[in-house]
Amino acid sequence: MTTAPTVSLSIAEAAEASGLSAYTLRYYEQIGLIAPIDRRSGARRYSDADMRWLDFLVRLRATGMSMQGMQRYAHLLRQGNADASLDERQAMLEAHAARLEADIRAQRETLQYIRKKIRGYEEMRAEPKRA
Repeated sequence: MTTAPTVSLSIAEAAEASGLSAYTLRYYEQIGLIAPIDRRSGARRYSDADMRWLDFLVRLRATGMSMQGMQRYAHLLRQGNADASLDERQAMLEAHAARLEADIRAQRETLQYIRKKIRGYEEMRAEPKRA
């Protein structure tokens, strides 16, 4: 049985693939948000697992999780799958999902309000002009 080749991306390639800058990737590593990246000949090389983790971080950040929250999650993840770590990571994601769902509801309500205003403008234009 052969295994699929592991991605080995340079920092520039990882930056392009993740949508983060090389500076941000270095910063995330510096603050412990991502584990130290393997190096070959002194250059960082990002694996499949690294890229999946970056994708997850990008999604958390895009949905409003704080840097501190992401760091806490990363710290817990590095502790392994002990019950306490699993429990806290799950609770963190459940709380984040609840906040995200509330945000989505609020955005939908705002969108409905804006569409109602647009319909009002369309109706004003459709009314016959009075002299």
